[in-house]
Amino acid sequence: MPKPVKLVLVTAEHHPLHKQWVKLAEEIAKETGLELEIRKEDYILLNECGEQDEFGMAWLPQLLVFLDDGSCKLVLSKLPLNKALQPDLEEAKKTALETLSKLSS
Repeated sequence: MPKPVKLVLVTAEHHPLHKQWVKLAEEIAKETGLELEIRKEDYILLNECGEQDEFGMAWLPQLLVFLDDGSCKLVLSKLPLNKALQPDLEEAKKTALETLSKLSS
């Protein structure tokens, strides 16, 4: 079974949640021991591996993982919201780690 080798965050500096996504990706990379690459506005990669809307358009930011067989999988495409309707980074981290754990087993 393929194993995760590298996280890739596809983002844009002008996105209002850019800094939160970068912080989240850095924390996940540190906890998992995976390399982290940050790409800016790589819509080609997102169209191949990321999530898209009903019109086939990818959005930013999204967190992906490359596997040792050369494939890539979506880890996280949306931040969950807390009761105050603010991004819940802890819940996002938990969700991403669970997704990576399933890919590793």
